Amino acid sequence: MPRTRKPAISANNIQGLKYFKRLQPLFASLHDIGVDPSGNRQLHYDQYASLILLFFFNPILTSLRGLQQASCLNRVQDKLNCPRTSLGALSAAARAFDAEPLQRIIGELAQEALPLQSGKDAEILRGLTAVDGSLLPALPKMAWALWLDEQHRAAKLHLHFDVFKGVPCHATVTDGNGNEKKQLRAALQSGRLYVIDRGYAEYQLFQDIHDVQSRFIGRIRDNAVYKLVEERPLSDEARKAGVVRDVVAWLGCEQSGEVFKQPLRVIWVNTGKTDSQGRPEILLLASDLVDVDAAWIALGYKFRWTVELFFRWFKCILGCQHLLSTCQNGVTIQVYLALIASLLVTLWTGHKPTKRTFEMLCLYFAGWASEAELQAHMRSLDEPKKKKKQT
Repeated sequence: MPRTRKPAISANNIQGLKYFKRLQPLFASLHDIGVDPSGNRQLHYDQYASLILLFFFNPILTSLRGLQQASCLNRVQDKLNCPRTSLGALSAAARAFDAEPLQRIIGELAQEALPLQSGKDAEILRGLTAVDGSLLPALPKMAWALWLDEQHRAAKLHLHFDVFKGVPCHATVTDGNGNEKKQLRAALQSGRLYVIDRGYAEYQLFQDIHDVQSRFIGRIRDNAVYKLVEERPLSDEARKAGVVRDVVAWLGCEQSGEVFKQPLRVIWVNTGKTDSQGRPEILLLASDLVDVDAAWIALGYKFRWTVELFFRWFKCILGCQHLLSTCQNGVTIQVYLALIASLLVTLWTGHKPTKRTFEMLCLYFAGWASEAELQAHMRSLDEPKKKKKQT
């Protein structure tokens, strides 16, 4: 059966480019990065980045060829300050421009985002940052994306997610076998409260987090060895949170525990679930939060699932399953710009990105929804918050 030819991209398919025009100051620092000294390359980094963002918000743009068609439109050229570009130039851009400067823009936008959640939780668990990794499908020809074998390739996104702002704040991309602990250690910041799963359970990493003036809540193995310092009584709040035991202890045996300079908090939390043998599922958590009730440590670890929910949105909603480049740098650029797109949704709406909001934005950028209808949708997002204040 012959393939159906896709319709050409026209100006009627794309609107709302004034939103992208506002990005130009943000992308201004990218303009001269990777400039071709010979002057043969006319496409600059900021223009390439703007075109990739256009790809995320316009479902009609499904490929690099679609982006090349869009660059031929006068409206796109005017609003994005972008020249008509060739398919070869777009392909070459994935290797010509270094992905790393986009990391700074992600951090700047995350700083700009306002907390979406306030109250006692956000105050006690200030700076709560969920860290995890997620695999992104890759093609067998992507030799750099090492994973299971020659036929099963994958890239891995290592993400730091600001829980109470609901936004990504740092990311790196490696091959599928990239070491998660190594990536976290290289990206540690002060003033954070890192919440991490059992895959990050390395005692030296715990101490490294503490040494950079940050804190942590991390799951450790059920058979972890410790030397008891103090048994703490459980509050009613802790019992309601499922905490069954709370101690201060020196974690680790004589050899592995030598990395610690201070005792840690160790708590046992009943999740309310059972394992395959019908026994209660108990999580063992370690933390350097020594001055808060154990209930808050249990709650902080529960918030770790926010990064898992973000991965679901990121991969299934935002269209990151279609790669525009096969080289590692090109994939990293696309992932970073997808994170920037997600940050923009939060900044534009003041809410976590949802499927409905993303669909409305896509309808608007594709010319099917008016700006008035888009604004009405954004106002509707505030209604639950207003009703909650009234009650």
